[in-house]
Amino acid sequence: MASYDLIVLGAGIVGAACAERAVREGLRVAVVEPGPVGGGATAAAMGHLVAMDDDPAELALSRLSLRLWERFADLPLAEFSRCGTLWVAREPRELDGVAAKVERLAAAGVAARRIEAPELYELEPHLTPGLCGGMLVAQEAVVYPPRVAQYLLRQARELRAHCYLGRRAVALNARGARLDDGSDLVGPVLVATGCALPELLPQLPMRSRKGHLVITERYPERIRHQLLELGYADSAHGDADSSVAFNVQPRPTGQILIGSSREFGQDDAAVSAPMLRRMLERAFAFVPMLRDLQALRVWTGFRPCTPDGRPYIGALDTRPHTWVAAGHEGLGVTTALGTAQLLIEQLLGRTPAIDPAPYAPSRALR
Repeated sequence: MASYDLIVLGAGIVGAACAERAVREGLRVAVVEPGPVGGGATAAAMGHLVAMDDDPAELALSRLSLRLWERFADLPLAEFSRCGTLWVAREPRELDGVAAKVERLAAAGVAARRIEAPELYELEPHLTPGLCGGMLVAQEAVVYPPRVAQYLLRQARELRAHCYLGRRAVALNARGARLDDGSDLVGPVLVATGCALPELLPQLPMRSRKGHLVITERYPERIRHQLLELGYADSAHGDADSSVAFNVQPRPTGQILIGSSREFGQDDAAVSAPMLRRMLERAFAFVPMLRDLQALRVWTGFRPCTPDGRPYIGALDTRPHTWVAAGHEGLGVTTALGTAQLLIEQLLGRTPAIDPAPYAPSRALR
């Protein structure tokens, strides 16, 4: 019976980041992952590193994490690209809201500025005519999430974390976790299993939100910035059963990644032709030339979504020695490193860098 200071269940980007952080703090760590490392929601993420300002708690966690992502700026395998984020306004009312967004981001230490239509087309000539302008966040970036998750776990292993790959945790008990081969691991448990969280902690509500992604062949310089519509948050945080929003990003390979769609109530991983068509038509409406490009691959994934849209990060008060880091929906990549810092600070009894209360799992039990 093996004993650890922390047993991390799940090796997506959030679990891998938590494991790596814990090992660097000198903890004896085990990681349990039944599938490919970074193969779940992490493999279906666009990999954007963005500061979302629609919710103060979301912004605080995003900003904390973005600072930590700087360590990957010169790591080739991460495919870190500081392409910047260009938020696009279709209507004057969207542009009117930019001043408040710039102010909120500035208060969090994120530099952003409003741009008018002429500059918008200088930055991105392939955008459809008639757009009003937008907001540029020049220092934001994109990464390739599966490789980052694999790198973080490899770093943890080199620092002597023990990995139980191909093994699944089937139950939590008073002493730790039981695996599917009947063995027991003893120690505090961190459940970072994303959409599978309710299998071990059914008391914490979690829904899966299906999404589609398309990646093209190589078309260097066709798109220069990550592009999103200013109404993106309405789709990302809405309660509609299905929605689409314009989100396109250039990859360092010269390929173009196209999103995004969201569907509740879908558990079939197969590509949905109607939803794919709807998502692509949204992208074509902003960048018509995308219609003429060759797609290389289309795939889907499932984002773990809590009822209030904020992730669970912290101790589960109703179960001794049980911690949670899950439910990041579309911001799991952006906030993975900040989540790891916030959780390990709490585990070690330190004063966290940001207020942990908005993410406390106990809020779902009231």
